[in-house]
Amino acid sequence: MAHKTTVAIASDKAGYALKSAVAEYLQERDDIELLDLGQDSADEAQPYDRQAPKVAQALQRGEAERGILICGTGQGMAIVANKHKGVYAVVADTVFAGSRGRVINNANVLTMGGWITAPVLGVEIVKSWLALQFTETMEDRAEWLSSAFARVQKLEEENFS
Repeated sequence: MAHKTTVAIASDKAGYALKSAVAEYLQERDDIELLDLGQDSADEAQPYDRQAPKVAQALQRGEAERGILICGTGQGMAIVANKHKGVYAVVADTVFAGSRGRVINNANVLTMGGWITAPVLGVEIVKSWLALQFTETMEDRAEWLSSAFARVQKLEEENFS
């Protein structure tokens, strides 16, 4: 049996509709194991600063390999997620931004905004982010990108002591 990538997902109230569409898409994929960490209904009021740590900590504990966080703009979720060592979150509101976040920045968390991104576009962004690996399609820059990521990890070690 092929390896399944575990993806943790969470949202706040503003991101619930987009999260629901993305979660439905991910549940249909045979190569994804979905870890849904809430919000569980449109009526809940779970704030982004409580939801983002759930996904970030799932990555830190090794329970998930990738994470998706959705709030109103994606920005608050990215800020909070990036406060966790080993988490590299990027905001994406286009398919290109989603794929480049993975290819160039080795992002293991994708954040999106429910106020900005329609569900059909959100699913396409997720597809593009999941489809590629770090440096894939940029082999001519792979060494430079890997070196840059190593420098980011060094900064992380210095600042997350």
